[in-house]
Amino acid sequence: MGEFVATTLRFPVVLFTFLLLVVILYWLFVALGASEVDAADSLDGGVADGFGLGGVPASIAFTLVIVVAWFVAFVGTVLLGDVGFAAPLKIALLIGVLLAALLIALLVTRIVVVPLRRMFGDEVVASRIDFVGRPCVVRTGVVDETFGQAEVTADDGSSAIIQVRRAGGPVLGTGDTAFIYDYDPTGEFFWISAVDVPLS
Repeated sequence: MGEFVATTLRFPVVLFTFLLLVVILYWLFVALGASEVDAADSLDGGVADGFGLGGVPASIAFTLVIVVAWFVAFVGTVLLGDVGFAAPLKIALLIGVLLAALLIALLVTRIVVVPLRRMFGDEVVASRIDFVGRPCVVRTGVVDETFGQAEVTADDGSSAIIQVRRAGGPVLGTGDTAFIYDYDPTGEFFWISAVDVPLS
């Protein structure tokens, strides 16, 4: 265990270790309902499209890059750890590991995001208004005027996680049934109100 921790704090792994901790904390906040993954916050245009990372939320693409880069850097550092190269050569090799980790991470992420784009594509945005008038199930710990997510089912049986807001009324939490009565195109979220009939 001590050797594992020591490796995570060695160059170049340490560069990704800090970012990996940030990623882990972010997803913990998402799991606890303190943050949310916004499909509208995608990496579209410019450098992102050049690397093939567009069409998915920035948080997902960033997570994939960091996790893969950390793993590759960790493995590369371990493999070079016991090799008796001279210091200048070893430093050069470790820099090579850093560059290889970034390159492999970008390539792997580019492959993984291809199927994910179907979940966050423009066709979903174009049909958001169709969700108005439907029931939904709250998926975050709380829904208020500034934060909330819910799951709604479309006509074809597929489900989607949408951003929702509530203006007053009973407190809504995880598992509660609500009714979607309006859509805000500016904020890209739905207004919901509580209902008494649970969804099956």
